Amino acid sequence: MPKNHARKKALADLKAELGIKHADAIALLDHPDADERETLVEYLEMYDDINTYREAVDYLTQEKNDPLNQILCETCDWTVSMVCPECLGCGCYNSQCSGWRHEEYQAQMDAATGESSDYDPNACYDCGAGGSGNPYEECTCYDYDEGEAA
Repeated sequence: MPKNHARKKALADLKAELGIKHADAIALLDHPDADERETLVEYLEMYDDINTYREAVDYLTQEKNDPLNQILCETCDWTVSMVCPECLGCGCYNSQCSGWRHEEYQAQMDAATGESSDYDPNACYDCGAGGSGNPYEECTCYDYDEGEAA
């Protein structure tokens, strides 16, 4: 009996919170995957044009089938839409490329890994010259000695 009471309360809360019908609340509560259920609730909360469980499931299926949302790298969880055109492509190469994609997604990477990156796109990868707020610092890593060149 308490289990049914808890279920009725959960259904009532879902209906009130999301503004959905009873049948949609039941379907949402009975959805087999907890992560997907959380995503479906987010869709129902965020999008004005998604008002039913079926519409949310259809949108989730569409998102999963979109080739741009496919995982590019299992290590950093970058998707195909996040690929960097200036390097090997994913977030694993953040300190090896001055690509704008890495700057764009760096906050997400830091949040996902729990680490803070000192990635500076203006700094030389080898010696760090030009970074740390000093744009006048000169990199000499690739200067060729005139004696060696002759």
